[in-house]
Amino acid sequence: MQTHIVPVGFDYDRLIAPLVRDRLDVDRVVLLEGAVGSEANVEYSRNLAAKLEKDYRNLLGAATERFVVEDVYDYDEAFEQAFELINAELDREDDASVWVNISAMPRTVSFAFATAAHSIMVEREEDRQRIHTYYTVPEKYLETELAEELHRGIDLLSDLQGAVDDPELAERVDERLDAAEELLSEFDERGTTIGAKEFDGKHILELPVASFSNVKPFEELILFTLGEHGEFESVSELAQELARELGEEYTDSFRSKVIYNVDRLGPGGKGYIEQEEHGKSYRTRLSRIGELWVRAHSDD
Repeated sequence: MQTHIVPVGFDYDRLIAPLVRDRLDVDRVVLLEGAVGSEANVEYSRNLAAKLEKDYRNLLGAATERFVVEDVYDYDEAFEQAFELINAELDREDDASVWVNISAMPRTVSFAFATAAHSIMVEREEDRQRIHTYYTVPEKYLETELAEELHRGIDLLSDLQGAVDDPELAERVDERLDAAEELLSEFDERGTTIGAKEFDGKHILELPVASFSNVKPFEELILFTLGEHGEFESVSELAQELARELGEEYTDSFRSKVIYNVDRLGPGGKGYIEQEEHGKSYRTRLSRIGELWVRAHSDD
């Protein structure tokens, strides 16, 4: 059974053409459509998803299912959704393979889905050959062609300006010419996008691309404890909390065990924990990838 997970975005050909042209045996397609942006963008994405749903069914005979990505700029949410979705599709059948198309949607979603797929490959070594991440290169981009046509349209409107006798039509020509010139000037100066949007007081969305590593049971307990309680002022404080949760006596041996495992999970190891020195102690908390691990495994 071959399942393709396809975040939709604003592309059509790159999401279906390679499957048709390469004659892949696609049994199931999961479409993800964004719910953030202007009303026009959301509507466009929704209509495109509906068209893809119909064509996957008619051209490939594939069953389709549609999901919504509530915030295409929330990396953590997209990662969690991808992690759950890929695992669920792998577990459908013993021979199920999952193909993740990262050609469309904002890069936050593409990075999240690619990183989630790779993380699952690491955790499920026996299923590594059943997980695939792919990208489709477009034959051409339409932005430059649209700009060239806009140039020609401006030339035509300029020629019409002095030749139109109807005052109302002349006013419309002037308005369209001004708007086209302004838009083309923006395109020539800035490219295809404008500005840098702010999220949570910042203009940079950091994308942690480190993949998961296999985690042992005691390491899992440490990560979940940090996820539940947040930062600990020291490893000793963390060890005391772990001893309470396990109903064990807090001894030097137990504390040493915690220190050893925290080191394995830290920057020099798996990278799930970060520490900050203060005095003779180390504040201990989850790193960004550690937070993602806890988030992805909290329902296991």
